[in-house]
Amino acid sequence: MKKYTKFGLLGAAFLVGLMGYSQNRQLDNFRSPDKNGVNVFEAPKDTVSTFDGVKVRVGGSSTLQFQAVDHENSGAVELIPIGDNFNLATANLDLDVALAKGVRMHLRTYLSSRHHPEPYVKGGYFQVDNLDFISPGLLEEAMKYLTIKVGHMENNYGDAHFRRTDNSQAMHNPFVGNLIMDAFTTEVGGEVYFQKNGFIGMFGLSNGKLNQAVNNPETTGASILAKLGYDSQVTEDLRLRFTGSMYSTNKSARTYLYSADRAGSRYYLVMEDVDASTSGNFRSGRYNPGFNNEITAFMINPFVKYKGLEFFGTFESASGKTDAETDDRNATQLAGELIYRFGNNENFYLGTRYNTVNSDDPSGSEVTIDRFQLGGGIFLTKNILAKIEYVNQQYDGYDTTSIFHDGEFKGVLLEAVISF
Repeated sequence: MKKYTKFGLLGAAFLVGLMGYSQNRQLDNFRSPDKNGVNVFEAPKDTVSTFDGVKVRVGGSSTLQFQAVDHENSGAVELIPIGDNFNLATANLDLDVALAKGVRMHLRTYLSSRHHPEPYVKGGYFQVDNLDFISPGLLEEAMKYLTIKVGHMENNYGDAHFRRTDNSQAMHNPFVGNLIMDAFTTEVGGEVYFQKNGFIGMFGLSNGKLNQAVNNPETTGASILAKLGYDSQVTEDLRLRFTGSMYSTNKSARTYLYSADRAGSRYYLVMEDVDASTSGNFRSGRYNPGFNNEITAFMINPFVKYKGLEFFGTFESASGKTDAETDDRNATQLAGELIYRFGNNENFYLGTRYNTVNSDDPSGSEVTIDRFQLGGGIFLTKNILAKIEYVNQQYDGYDTTSIFHDGEFKGVLLEAVISF
């Protein structure tokens, strides 16, 4: 996507304010970027519209980590020396615009990220929850339950992407790192949602491309997305949510479901060779099963919150292959998070996550990667979060010539998050 200068983006935001548009902290059908957005998944379906003219909400986020992590392997391939120090400060700029009753736009720009130190547009979308802007009362009953999203946007596969860190937007992730097999992609497409009495349904189509182009039209087909689930506040103390999701494409010049995050991993330079660079080797600690041309993936996510105690789980099964392969390979991911939130307004929390991946690796080996995370956090305000995490990740099954043979990294990270 097109690059912009930092001054150009901030200048544009300033000019928007000068043009007389009002700033609104909370828009309709909107997930808040601060603490109020914790444990919110799809944007809520508001029943009452507050629209009284075009409103522009200029928001953003910034994070900084201190990393004290060590790594080791069998020595078959030498690892880059790493020490204890601060990582690159990352930042996002968000523009959310109420354009009409039940109609808004979202645009996120990475002002600085691990892979792109320069500003880079992640993507955006157009969200419709009411059709009065076309004709008053059009499909009024249906639109009480339907939402339409169109754009070059973060596709809604699974629930884990709602809790992951998106560059500097780390407010909703109780940990510092994302999952080992980090399912996240931005593709041009559309999604239609149905939400009623706790039931959730979504069907979407995308063009299967991370980087948009009109050449080589025969190499990539449409990707299909779907989600079904139920989310209910059963009692004042108990909330239950359970969803199942699918993402599938049977023809792509390159699939990106597990490699589309251009912002990069939080574990800088772990398990990388001596020639690695922070921006060039930006997926450190993650795993991509390499289903480059065909992929079908399913994810199941249970979420239970009773008072201050919550559990979020991920079961993921993916299969696919490259054009050069005759048979599908398989990868399975399991993750479980147990979080306890306490104190005034649950401003404190402690948590642990276990994450494991078992995969038929492109190298021909069956590999296993296990990660244990232990952490906690303090919301100093609803816009400021401080986290600490201990991480231990181990690699098994890799060939003796691999950099990951007998591989392990472990240590402590501190992270400060601002989001508004």
